[in-house]
Amino acid sequence: MKQTREPYLERADYTWSPDSIRFVNTPTMSARQTFFYVQEVGYFRTSAPYFTERANLNSFLIFYNISGKGLLKYQDQTYYLLPGTVAFINCMEHHYYECLSGQQWEFLWLHFNGATALGYYEEFIRNGFRILSELDPFFAESTMRRILALTQKKDLHSEILVSSLIVEMLTQILIKNSSQNLSLGFMPVYIKDVLKKIENQFSDFLTLDDLSAESHISKYHLSREFKRYMGVSIYKYLILTRFNHAKELLKYSGESVEQIAYSCGFHQVSQFIDLFRKYEKKTPLQYRKEWN
Repeated sequence: MKQTREPYLERADYTWSPDSIRFVNTPTMSARQTFFYVQEVGYFRTSAPYFTERANLNSFLIFYNISGKGLLKYQDQTYYLLPGTVAFINCMEHHYYECLSGQQWEFLWLHFNGATALGYYEEFIRNGFRILSELDPFFAESTMRRILALTQKKDLHSEILVSSLIVEMLTQILIKNSSQNLSLGFMPVYIKDVLKKIENQFSDFLTLDDLSAESHISKYHLSREFKRYMGVSIYKYLILTRFNHAKELLKYSGESVEQIAYSCGFHQVSQFIDLFRKYEKKTPLQYRKEWN
C-alpha cells in the first residue's frame, strides 16, 4: 500500500521589525547534490504576538537567540530560549516557538538541508534533545551572519563557502552537545579499562561476560554505558579495532589474508572476509590492491 505523506503545516504571526530579513534561497542542482545548502535564512527582531508553528517540512532549522526571550515547544516538551542559546530542530517534527509577552526578541535562523543533514541531527539527539548554551556567542552569531551575507551575495563561490560554514556550525553543536551530555573528561575508569584491554588484547577471545567480570560491573550496565560514551557497542568497537590493525598489515606487510585474519583475532577467514566486506564494501584483497 502506498504511504501518504502528512500535509505540510505552517501558521505564523509576522510581527517583526522593518529591518528584519527573510531571504528565500534557490540552491543550484550542484549544491543540492554535493553540499549543505540554504533553503531560507534570516534575522528577526520581533515582539509579541509573534509565533511560528510548523510540521512536515523537509528542512532542518538552526536557531541562535541574540537577545530577549522566546518559548519553544518541541517533542512534547517546552523550552525557554534565552540569549546565547542555540536550537537544532528537524522541521518534519511538529514545533512551535513564540516571543514571550513584554519581550523584544532578536534572533538569527537558518533553514538548511543536505545529504547528511539527517545524520548530523540523529547524532545530536542520540542522548535526547536539548537547547545548547555552550557555544561561543561570537562564533555562533558571526557564523550565522556570514551565512546570511554569503547567501544574499550569491556569487561563484558562495554555496561552497556557505556549506563549509554550516559544517563548522554543526561540528561545534555536536562537540558541545556531547561534551555536556557525557562529560568525556570524567569517563568512568571501568570504560577506560575496557578500552585499554581491547587495544592491548584485540587478538584475544574477548567476551562481554569476561569484560564485565573484570570490571565488577553487570554486563548490561557495562554494555549500555560503553555505547553511551563511545557511540558503538563493545562488539563493534572490538571489530573496528581489529580492522584497524588488519588494514595496516594489508597495506604494509606481505602476510596472507589468512595469516592477517588469525593474527587480528578472527578465528575463521571466511568471517574476516565477510565482515571486512560489510564494513569496507570490498574484500581484503581488493583493499590491498587499492593501496599497493
